[in-house]
Amino acid sequence: MLITHDTECALSILVELLNTAPEACGSEQLPDVAALSAFVVRQEISEIDSLGPADLAAVHELRSRLREVFSAGSVERAAGLVNALVAEAGTTPRLTNHDDHGWHIHYFAPHAAVGRHLAAELGMALAFIVMAGELERLRRCEAPGCARVFVDLSRNRSRRYCDSRTCGNRLHVAAYRARQRSAEAVPATGG
Repeated sequence: MLITHDTECALSILVELLNTAPEACGSEQLPDVAALSAFVVRQEISEIDSLGPADLAAVHELRSRLREVFSAGSVERAAGLVNALVAEAGTTPRLTNHDDHGWHIHYFAPHAAVGRHLAAELGMALAFIVMAGELERLRRCEAPGCARVFVDLSRNRSRRYCDSRTCGNRLHVAAYRARQRSAEAVPATGG
């Protein structure tokens, strides 16, 4: 699957946004406008003028709608969800070359509110995934007790955990320790 740099960046923002939700990490990671502003800066989301309480509410609502795509269950449902997001965002594709990123496409209107900006940009990234027949790449972490999501961009679609250094490593260490205990419990046989 060929994913452009822009789409990969948008998918990264998508995952980071979805994983700020209480159901993903236990507490709200975007509790106020200051946290949303920090998220916008950290993710290098361009052309955002000012943020207020309405923007925070819009991003929370968008986050819930985007999360639905990960559990859509069918391509038709995912396509319907994505189509609704993109249509409501009023996508306005245009070429731009800001901040030394070279020419790329923005799908949001210039200086759109952050909710509409993200709906257009992230919705289009999801549209490319659905269109490529790669919906199964949108995954939830398989670690027990983890509700984080990720996009599996591995060549063979083998990624199972949101982060191999935390969830994946924790399970591998637990399995190793279980094997060690099991081996110690087996009495040595001699001949």
